[in-house]
Amino acid sequence: MDQRSPTVYRTKSWQNRRRVVTVLGGAGLVLGGYLLGRWQDTPAEPVVTPQAVVTASAAAPAATSAEPEASPSPSAIPYPVLQAESATDLAGVETEGAKDEGGGDYVGWINRDDHLRFDNFDFGEVPAGQVRLRVASGTGITGRLQIRLDSRDAAPVGELSVSDTGGWQEWRTNTAALQPVTGVHTVFVTFTSADGGDFLNLNWLQFVH
Repeated sequence: MDQRSPTVYRTKSWQNRRRVVTVLGGAGLVLGGYLLGRWQDTPAEPVVTPQAVVTASAAAPAATSAEPEASPSPSAIPYPVLQAESATDLAGVETEGAKDEGGGDYVGWINRDDHLRFDNFDFGEVPAGQVRLRVASGTGITGRLQIRLDSRDAAPVGELSVSDTGGWQEWRTNTAALQPVTGVHTVFVTFTSADGGDFLNLNWLQFVH
């Protein structure tokens, strides 16, 4: 029986090993391709980016404190209207319903030496410089209305000349200048004329800064 020569044997053995290596190499390539494909199909992990830190001051606008409303200037506060019939003392006059704006009563039949008195009127710290007067007259007599402080005999601090307005219910508003007045005073409204007789109706008066 012939024995195979070592050369032939080694040649076939080498070929067999080569085939095995080739098969293993091919299997390795297939496996590597499979793993590569799986790796590519795997979703990437989300990339976490640092978020901007939002501070309390950035998240919401800073609260602003409400400014207090400005108090009105004392000069902007009007004096109250003094209704003539509401005087503390009415001397020599009578009251009657007025056919004027706002209705109410008025003081009529005013003659010289009559007067009205208003107690404890507060002019405040800002001086009053005028007085507005709602008057009517239906006579040809010209008289004067005077504002005095604290005494009926004190020198007038303001004066208004009054003449016929066209009728005893024909009302108009006149303004008289005052010497500057401040503080609390008793206000006297006095009347004088050269002729005797009724010459004036008075509805109201109001001091003005």
